[in-house]
Amino acid sequence: MSEYLFRVYSDTLAAKSAFEGELAALNRIIYVQDGNATLHCAGQVMTLAPNSAWHARAACQTFAGAGGARLLRWELCRPDSAPTRAAVQSRLLMESKLDLDPSDGFLFRCDRVDFPPGGIAYTHTHQGPGIRCLLTGELTVETAGHSTAVAPGGVWFESGPDPVLATAWDKSPTGFVRVMVLPRSLKGKSSLRYVKPEDQQKPKPQQYQIFVDDFIDL
Repeated sequence: MSEYLFRVYSDTLAAKSAFEGELAALNRIIYVQDGNATLHCAGQVMTLAPNSAWHARAACQTFAGAGGARLLRWELCRPDSAPTRAAVQSRLLMESKLDLDPSDGFLFRCDRVDFPPGGIAYTHTHQGPGIRCLLTGELTVETAGHSTAVAPGGVWFESGPDPVLATAWDKSPTGFVRVMVLPRSLKGKSSLRYVKPEDQQKPKPQQYQIFVDDFIDL
């Protein structure tokens, strides 16, 4: 097993501005919250609209559109990798240490989960760790004996095997985006497992939108 850093940044770029130089080569997912961003990576050019994401392993350059851009940027790297706070405004929101076997192949998944008012994600686990960021509404997350109310812009880490109960605010819809590190066998499949048998058949009103579901090497 080897130690890796799993981190997420919030980047704000002014109109037609860019990151200062290239982002180093490592496993990275960029999600656009607002505005538009164009990424130049390994000979490819990709323009991302709001509520879209892209995964790249190679070094890349990032440019904001005419209206600027607000991004969430997840990175999975070795501990000796330099921080990449390169945007006009860039904040490290969370960093967690993961013990992973580099000989194993992994799946890098970015998806969005949306709840109607009062929606519940019944007590469940996942088959790998992930970092979430709340986009809208409010979510109460209960895990490991603690209850936390998460507001928009708030981030939280879920280890995977620790059971989690999440309840959405009843005043408006709630949505979050997440990136998880999963076994390759889950490509195209849900990583969620319900803990209580009685929850299996309960209504599940939340909706999922998958942006990235890519194999990665460490």
